[in-house]
Amino acid sequence: MKDTLFILLQKLLPQHLLSRFVGRLADCQKPLIKNNFIRVFAKKYNINMEEALEPDLTAYPSFNHFFTRALKPGVRTIDPAKEAIASPADGAFSQLGNIDHERIFQAKGRGYGLTTLLGGDTALAKHFKDGSFATIYLSPRDYHRVHMPCDGTLRQTIYVPGDLYSVNQTTAENIDQLFARNERLVAIFDTEHGPMAMILVGAMIVAGIETVWGGQIAPPPRTPQHQRFDNQQSAVHLKKGEEMGRFKLGSTVVLLFGEDVIQWQQEHQAGSAIQLGQRLATVTGENA
Repeated sequence: MKDTLFILLQKLLPQHLLSRFVGRLADCQKPLIKNNFIRVFAKKYNINMEEALEPDLTAYPSFNHFFTRALKPGVRTIDPAKEAIASPADGAFSQLGNIDHERIFQAKGRGYGLTTLLGGDTALAKHFKDGSFATIYLSPRDYHRVHMPCDGTLRQTIYVPGDLYSVNQTTAENIDQLFARNERLVAIFDTEHGPMAMILVGAMIVAGIETVWGGQIAPPPRTPQHQRFDNQQSAVHLKKGEEMGRFKLGSTVVLLFGEDVIQWQQEHQAGSAIQLGQRLATVTGENA
């Protein structure tokens, strides 16, 4: 009954209006508002400020600065092995496994289409058909910067407008095609292991999605936005472990690789926690 009411409330609420209002509140720099907001949030979610580069809660200009806080150097170790695919974020696995032809598993009895996830680009989807996927959920208490799982050169991005449902496990189990209907940014990278997709999925009260090359991406106009990075002047090269983007309030990263490119680490399963830099998968055979 509780879950049913939670889902119904999300369907009835003005998702974008609410999310953008919270975004403006999170950008507020008035000390009385932002300091209380930060203190309440940090206490509720038991934020470990000892890991933060700036441990003083009142030193952040706004709640969004606090939420996207940097970590101290050395707090996370990026697996240095060439064959290692590193976790792009702190979080927990919603799901991971193999893509069934063009179908990605979401939760028991639910899935979504690869082409739909990638903004309807059928040619792009072919690169990941029968490939591998991991869906990592970033909870409110997690570190919210997203980093590169391996070296990559940005080829293109696709911003896809959509809904803003919560992306926690309850919603994943009750909303069809959740990750393929929410607002999202698809980033396609060329790597030495073949194409890699990193999809940053927006959610309820997520105030924005940012990238290191383009600043704030969402919310832009409510139409799909395509951008290519084919020429030398616009090239974006990022090393494994380098930051590629961040969320203003929590959400989800979906990671895609091609067929027979990687093998997920056996210890990882739905619901288990993961930290930035931990080995997520190992590149297989000739792809290594």
